[in-house]
Amino acid sequence: MAYIYILQSEKTKNYYIGSSQNFEKRYKEHLAGRVRSTKALLPLKVVLKQSLPDIDIAKKLELRLKKFKRRDFIEKIVKDGKVKSYI
Repeated sequence: MAYIYILQSEKTKNYYIGSSQNFEKRYKEHLAGRVRSTKALLPLKVVLKQSLPDIDIAKKLELRLKKFKRRDFIEKIVKDGKVKSYI
């Protein structure tokens, strides 16, 4: 099992998109400030977490979402609560 997730900074309202096989462990790393790309965004909240069959699919979705870079697109995904229907 793998996950794609979107975190949002409570301070800046910016989004971070990631994927992991162990979401709970990875999220704790984000919250502890051990992830360079999210350290300045703390505190963070999970706005979307979706399970996927394997990590390869999760990584592909992560890269595709990161290419969009449009806030309105990411906000629509968060609102709908699902990634697959957009990819």
